[in-house]
Amino acid sequence: MYIIKRLPLKKLFNTRDLGGMPAGNGLMIKRDKLLRSGKLYKLPKSTVEKLQKKGVNLIIDLRIFTEREEYPDTVIDGAEYIHLPVLCTATPGITREKSMLKTMCIESKRIKTEFGTADDYMVAMYKMVLFSDEPVKLLKDCMRLIIDNDGCVLWHCSGGKDRAGIVAMLVESLLGVDEKIIVQDYVASHRFQRFKFFWNRMGLFIAPIVPRLKKILYGMMAAKPRYLTETMNEIKAEYGSIINYCKERLEITDSDIKKMREKYLEPAKKNMIFIG
Repeated sequence: MYIIKRLPLKKLFNTRDLGGMPAGNGLMIKRDKLLRSGKLYKLPKSTVEKLQKKGVNLIIDLRIFTEREEYPDTVIDGAEYIHLPVLCTATPGITREKSMLKTMCIESKRIKTEFGTADDYMVAMYKMVLFSDEPVKLLKDCMRLIIDNDGCVLWHCSGGKDRAGIVAMLVESLLGVDEKIIVQDYVASHRFQRFKFFWNRMGLFIAPIVPRLKKILYGMMAAKPRYLTETMNEIKAEYGSIINYCKERLEITDSDIKKMREKYLEPAKKNMIFIG
């Protein structure tokens, strides 16, 4: 039985290995090859040692500049750090130099008139990342790094849900993972961070913040299935499939997909039942 689990790492509550995911045709993703995570800030020695033991040799940081300055990654010896700052907002033109709080203050003013609800905003945000030229260039670079890496790659944003989740969706799709399991993996972020989510909600409830900003912040903390399913449906409506999207927008070739599957897949264990 396949159950999504977080890696037991101190100070990392939303870090997991894609290894073990069923990929169809009797295959599954290899372990200790593809890790997704939230920020790697002030990690204890024990966590650093466990990541080194897994062979992490490439870390892709998807956060904007101010996020990195506020919460710099812990240095893991032997790992190369690549910065690909994907700004996760639904409105093109927001600068990367602004703090995320300031960015969300600006964005919150647009919700009612341009998006209607925080949920609609979140879906629009994901679509912006996947369809706008600037973030698409960064996603292209990110996927190229993952395709070419020969060790263990870890990609992360701040919470490990949105930007890291989008990259995970693309990687899992290319490897043949069923969409139900892709969504299950996405939603797991909410489960793994449920205590943090609860206390953040409590903090926002008593904070002197305008209601419209609270709504968008609530939405940004959640990992609702519709955020990803509606995004994937939009991709399929325009490109036919997520794999076709990767080929046309991210310039990933059939040869690249074959290379990924040879590198990251292996036969599934016998007598294993996968539940999506």
